Amino acid sequence: MSKYLLWFLPLLGLLVTPAAYSADRYGKQKVVYHINYDQPKAQAGALRNIQNHINAVGAENMDIKIVLHGKGLSLLLMPEAKENTRMEYANADEVRQAKISGLKDQGVKFQVCANTLKGKKISYEDDLYDVYDSDIVPSGVAELSYLQMQGYTYIKP
Repeated sequence: MSKYLLWFLPLLGLLVTPAAYSADRYGKQKVVYHINYDQPKAQAGALRNIQNHINAVGAENMDIKIVLHGKGLSLLLMPEAKENTRMEYANADEVRQAKISGLKDQGVKFQVCANTLKGKKISYEDDLYDVYDSDIVPSGVAELSYLQMQGYTYIKP
């Protein structure tokens, strides 16, 4: 073996080890994140936590759902739609939309409470960013319980 190859192999190990180590350490994960608050900084922090979680475990090893209900729907509420609703905040500006899209591109599912839509007079088609009928769950709280019974780890950032 040449002396150059002996020098290169440890460096190659440094490049491969962190990703392999994370996959070995964390394995496959099913996680539900719970957002029911409307503070923009807290929501931005939650999105960062989720991205950091994906970075540590790998998107291919993750099944992440974000359940939003109550004030939490402000994360997806577009600013121009706020006045037609019973919401205090509408946080889905262009920066937040880009972060939401980035998470969705990595397989994160956003689930929206039907009870909140009705109670806060929100149209998911017109008022929320990138929400479809398949994203609506009957009850946010009941969905959290259901997912935990299915083996999802509960996290409230």
